[in-house]
Amino acid sequence: MEEGILSVGIDIGTSTTQVIFSRLVIENTSSLGSIPNIKIVDKQVAYKSSIYFTPFKSEDEIDGPKIRDILEEGYKEFGVSPSDIKTGAVIITGEAAGKSNSSQILQSISNLAGDFVVSTAGPDLESIIAGRGSGAEYISKKDGKTVANLDIGGGTTNIAVFKCGEVIDTSCLNIGGRLIKINSDEKITYISPEIKSMSKDVGIDVYEGMDFCKDKVQKIVETMVYTLEEAIGVRKESNLLKKLTLNHGLKLNYDIDYIVFSGGVADYIYDKDYDDLLRYGDIGIILGQSIKKSNLNKKIQVIKPYETIGATVVGAGSHTTEISGSTINYSKDIFPLKNIPILRIPDEGFNKGLSQAIDERLKWFLLETRIQQVALSIKGLKNPSFTQVQEIAKSIIEGMDESLKQGIPLVVIVENDMAKVLGQTMLNQLKNKIDVDVVCIDNISVKNGDFIDIGSPLLNGGVVPVVIKTLIFSQCEQ
Repeated sequence: MEEGILSVGIDIGTSTTQVIFSRLVIENTSSLGSIPNIKIVDKQVAYKSSIYFTPFKSEDEIDGPKIRDILEEGYKEFGVSPSDIKTGAVIITGEAAGKSNSSQILQSISNLAGDFVVSTAGPDLESIIAGRGSGAEYISKKDGKTVANLDIGGGTTNIAVFKCGEVIDTSCLNIGGRLIKINSDEKITYISPEIKSMSKDVGIDVYEGMDFCKDKVQKIVETMVYTLEEAIGVRKESNLLKKLTLNHGLKLNYDIDYIVFSGGVADYIYDKDYDDLLRYGDIGIILGQSIKKSNLNKKIQVIKPYETIGATVVGAGSHTTEISGSTINYSKDIFPLKNIPILRIPDEGFNKGLSQAIDERLKWFLLETRIQQVALSIKGLKNPSFTQVQEIAKSIIEGMDESLKQGIPLVVIVENDMAKVLGQTMLNQLKNKIDVDVVCIDNISVKNGDFIDIGSPLLNGGVVPVVIKTLIFSQCEQ
């Protein structure tokens, strides 16, 4: 039997905030008497709000009441109430995620969409979500290619590289359309500290309060574009790249087949030229047009995405309820666990050094200096030997070291049926070293960018219900 539901996606970013409603059709695809397997069989974006500049009270605080006003206006314009919404996602990204009251903001608006994904995303997770939302992940999987998604927003450029549908690399740069702001009198009102420093290094004199000078700003923008070229590997790396890199650079130990641009600036790369370069009071249009003329658009094939500005959250979270396998292991009754992001290790990483692959990808979930709670997902082995289980357990513990040091529960999801023995082995190896809860479940398939809830054990503790929350993006994922 089919059922139609409404879903909401709320993206609160460094520069902009948007509300998106989607209509989803869900269906139980299991046969009568089997465990339900709920899947989305159709989806359609029904409403997109205007794009608002994210309101801030101060340098360190989001304006919560104004955020709520924006969201309530979206509900009003679409003609629905919170009670009409069955699922959704609220994601705070970019600089907004690091503000002192970001967690409070999430909680204060949580009643606007029932049981939904609520998360702050650091630069790497934001890169992954944007790459999935733009369709880069899908293009990579469909064509068997390596695709780099550059999500260029107001404050940052988030880069995610997908190989055959799997995330293999991420980066984030202080390059965006609102790093220089210009008022209606064509005076520069804001220059980010990073761009001030970069401009000084290349000998361009700019400052707040000066008249807009197209030539000077154009040179600054061209320098930003050169840095993006360096980041992608089509220009020799300079010291500027290190200065403008927010977290870490791309490894570039692979060839990029396609580039996909998303984010607010992407529209000015793909669309026609604009006569009014300052129509939004920033350098976004100038940046987009400069990228269009750059080596980024010449030396690597550029693919137009399914979504540009709405790539981070196009729609919301779908929920698929599954039951874990019969060989689960958990050290304490710490359930329920809610809204835990997935850290998926692809088969390639599993075979080539599991601990290193985990350690590298765990940094995707850094917020400031603290690791978020994650659920580690691996395929595992069908019939592992005792020695293999010991090795896998050791690798997981070594790879999750930073998380374990913070006392964060160790949650491991294994596709194959080996959770009980693996969980017990990890507990034994951790004994007398670090006191953390360990949860290990199997027969669950998830991917990066998903979130899970794990409910209280059923059937005398033998299984647990798992709700997989998959962010809804464009029709390309059907």
